[in-house]
Amino acid sequence: MRDLFFKDLGWKIFSVLLAAGIWLTVHRILLESPEPASPGGTSTLTCDRPVTIVAGSADVREFRPLQPTVSVTVSGPPEVIGKLEPDQIRARVDLTDAGLVKSSKLPVEISVPAGITVVRIKPETIGVIPPPPKQ
Repeated sequence: MRDLFFKDLGWKIFSVLLAAGIWLTVHRILLESPEPASPGGTSTLTCDRPVTIVAGSADVREFRPLQPTVSVTVSGPPEVIGKLEPDQIRARVDLTDAGLVKSSKLPVEISVPAGITVVRIKPETIGVIPPPPKQ
């Protein structure tokens, strides 16, 4: 039984010291390395934006949206959302292909900078009031 502990004592001490050194090195590397970014590491921003009407170049009449603003929720990396200004988010209704403006609701299109994703637009469609006919 005595040989179990004292036989090759030098090698046993060397093995324990080597294992402790490896463990300390790996532990220190893990503490110093930054944590990987999680895939869900995004921020969101919600703001109300005025709606702009875009009409064809030949159509010079002024249209009015039934609802002048829409609520837009966007998401993206926290560093991009932190620098985002509300005026970089634009809401518009395109009338260039609209046939009957009086009876239909048209989709609201949102333009945002690169790296930003539109999550929600409320409302998604709005009606447009044409100007009164000139007499």
